[in-house]
Amino acid sequence: MVSILLGPVTNYASETVPWWAGMPSVVWGVFALLAAFSVGLLLLSRRLDQSSGAVGAPCGMGSVASSALITVRSTSLRPPHVDLSLVRGRASELERLSALLTRPPNGFAVVCGAGGFGKTTLAAALAKQAETDGFTVFWIGWQDRDSFVLQMTQVAVACGLTEAELQDARTELVPLPDVVWRRLGSVRNWLLVIDNVDQADQLSLDQGATGDYRGWARPEVNGLLLVTSRDTSRETWGPRAHIVELSSLGNRAGAHVLCDAAPQAGSPEDAEKLSERLGGLPLALRSAASYLSRPGSRYRTFNDYRDALDHELPALMGATGPVHRDTDARQVVRHTWELSLDQLESMGYPVARPLMRMLALAADAPIPREWMTVGMLRSVTGLRVRGRDLEAALSGLHQYGLLAFSDGTLRAQAGALQIHSLVREINELILSSTAGVDPRLWRRAALLRTTELAERITTDSVDWPLARTLAPHVELLLSPGAPAPAGRVDNARSRILKSLFAAGEYALAASLARAAYEADVATFGMDHIRTDKRRHTLAAALNHLGMHAEAVELLRQTLANRGRVLGEAHYFSLQTKISLGMALSHLGQHDEAIALLRETVDQRVRILGPDHSLTLISSNSLANALSGAGRYAEAAQIHRQTFEARLAAFGPDDASVLQSKNNLASALDGMRQYNEAAAMFRETLRQRESVLGPDHPRTLDTRQNLARALFHLGQRAEAAALLRQTLEGRERAFGPDHTATLATREFLATVETGPTSGVFRRWRRRPDRATPNP
Repeated sequence: MVSILLGPVTNYASETVPWWAGMPSVVWGVFALLAAFSVGLLLLSRRLDQSSGAVGAPCGMGSVASSALITVRSTSLRPPHVDLSLVRGRASELERLSALLTRPPNGFAVVCGAGGFGKTTLAAALAKQAETDGFTVFWIGWQDRDSFVLQMTQVAVACGLTEAELQDARTELVPLPDVVWRRLGSVRNWLLVIDNVDQADQLSLDQGATGDYRGWARPEVNGLLLVTSRDTSRETWGPRAHIVELSSLGNRAGAHVLCDAAPQAGSPEDAEKLSERLGGLPLALRSAASYLSRPGSRYRTFNDYRDALDHELPALMGATGPVHRDTDARQVVRHTWELSLDQLESMGYPVARPLMRMLALAADAPIPREWMTVGMLRSVTGLRVRGRDLEAALSGLHQYGLLAFSDGTLRAQAGALQIHSLVREINELILSSTAGVDPRLWRRAALLRTTELAERITTDSVDWPLARTLAPHVELLLSPGAPAPAGRVDNARSRILKSLFAAGEYALAASLARAAYEADVATFGMDHIRTDKRRHTLAAALNHLGMHAEAVELLRQTLANRGRVLGEAHYFSLQTKISLGMALSHLGQHDEAIALLRETVDQRVRILGPDHSLTLISSNSLANALSGAGRYAEAAQIHRQTFEARLAAFGPDDASVLQSKNNLASALDGMRQYNEAAAMFRETLRQRESVLGPDHPRTLDTRQNLARALFHLGQRAEAAALLRQTLEGRERAFGPDHTATLATREFLATVETGPTSGVFRRWRRRPDRATPNP
């Protein structure tokens, strides 16, 4: 008799008989309580029916306390408290969930993302808002399947589950999930939150999938089911799941989180800097704020805490020892992501953890997909890794929000791997303290793989996406103590820099060039010939970025060293003199600039002849300086001669020919020969879009130059359309605050609303400069 009574409980609550099943006194006591409660529930149900008169009325929390009697141990179904005014940076996500709540779709919501991104907080905020709006809220925090099944039964009883319906489940006439969801479907105006369901298959039934909606996750039209999980896969949750994937908070929202909890720790600006350092991770922000608000903490300000992170990350980001309970580990930055790796390992992804550790050794930037190889993992782990193991591990890390893939819109190679900065930092820290692991072996393998990829790069446009993505990782090779061969590092740096200059990626080039320059200064000193080369390359990149004053300072030092060691007429000396002349021209020091550049032309004509490619580079630079000084007629004459010589030598689509054509058109525009200038700009733009692409800096310059000429011709509408396209391209290429972007935005505003003439003296025409060999 006892086994018959225990059958349904064993079948639905667990796969084994509970511990209390072997104690008849306990069993019969429980069922006596159930019987007494059933009679009371029936009487209460009739009374409620008489007062409400409708089965579909909103379910009430008043039944929850009574319904707890049907379980062996009672569990509160109330949501955790949250102050809505302190929920920062999630307005759009909360608004989306609120819309699902007030207009229940034929579906359910999944708030997902990696550990520490604030899924529970967002769900609690919705619960608070729902209660305020009169909804009945049930909250189940996942612990194990037994507890979950009992709590779901509590929810159903609170919503009017009858003894007859419960008996159907006991006798297995109807599966318990069907009984519970049938009852939930008969009432309205409720929110059910199931928090921290990281392994979604625990909600499935009879070996089915969670997304088949036969188990415990089901779409419902009369209320809203909201699940929080680390699993971000749409395949897991099925087509009727409304997935809300959380990302990091913006710096301002992160600063609000810090200031809310630790207002005495500094200014909002300092809080923003700390938020940026923590990557906007809500769990890390709360951890920092909690630390700063404690009276006995050693660091009391946002700035002190930020500085301390560089050398005390383990202590500041939580316990350094093991954490034994999942609920505790979720609240510790150092451990929260280890839960996901544990889960992946238990699901049959043994490579996920070492893969995560290896990726953490790359730079804090998108990582080329081809950077990670089976051979690299084998060499450092000793595991028999296969290609499918690596693919499965990448997929699993992505599914649990630890890894993202670039779509190619943020100047990174499409498909590049992206890791949150703090996830990377913590994994690198754990690797360095893992027993039996030699971090130097792992780091060397990572850096050598970077040089292998860099050695493939050419200046061809097909390699530009990989060069952009690889640049920060090559820069890592230049850091002190990087265990990579010097010759390979130098080759990698050189190849990447040449590709970046060809692609017009001057900000990345400047960063890499500065790292190379500082490394050579530390190794060889300020006056070494190798240091001079790095200094010149850095100055060239700064010139392209409009940082002319710093470039001039660097170039004067370089020219003095090269002139003394190599001689005034040496190729490197003349190359530096050209760059210095153009920087001075941009600073308005026209006489010195023109004199320097005329010297280079004379020296190269004497040594190489008037039509040599290097002489033509000098002529192009001199003509640009003349245009900058307003001497357009002289400039146009030199540009025309240079253009014709290059066209004869290289053909119409060569980059140097397009450079001369753009510059000649700029000089003609200055001479007010607008029709000829516009025609030449238009032809150059078509060629550059075809050869370089629509967002290359030189293409953008030509498009803006064409807009200027058309505006002078009174063709305001087409000029504005071209400038809008240019502005979008500059924002994609350089960001919204770059000087070139700001100039284009101001130019566009003038074209759309300003006068029709005499308004362009503030905007320089944009001639093409000769790019030095880095």
